[in-house]
Amino acid sequence: MKKTIATALILMFIISGCGSTKTIRESKKTLKGNWTVDNISYSETGTFNVTLFDDVSAECMKGSIWRFIPNNNFGNYEINSGGGSSCATGTRYFVWSIPNSDVNYDVLLKPTNEKKKSVLNNKGYRLGLTYLSETQLKLTQTVQLEGKPFIITINFSKL
Repeated sequence: MKKTIATALILMFIISGCGSTKTIRESKKTLKGNWTVDNISYSETGTFNVTLFDDVSAECMKGSIWRFIPNNNFGNYEINSGGGSSCATGTRYFVWSIPNSDVNYDVLLKPTNEKKKSVLNNKGYRLGLTYLSETQLKLTQTVQLEGKPFIITINFSKL
């Protein structure tokens, strides 16, 4: 009897683990390709000076083109002059992953150079993968503002 219960528990654990892995594989396939940032919004109303990924302002990030490559978890985004002449244009590189979790799905993003070497002393960012379809992507980042959670939402469209 004890062996049957133990076997059943192990089997349930394996099945539940495979389910989340399958979801992650499907998400990576869906993320594959080029995306553009349509808009960026905040959980609070007001005017905020937000710098994303220790790189550029949220205004400069609008209109940027993102590329996700799932077979090697490498990617890049290109800042164009969409946010005005004060934007530092050019291509930025990153390594990304979707960690295995039964609770929520996040994208871990680590800025690198084009040779996959960290540019921020191994600093990375955890973004909530709150929506993903064949044509739309929504990532969120929660930071602290005056001691309270402040959520930055980045909305993408697939190109």
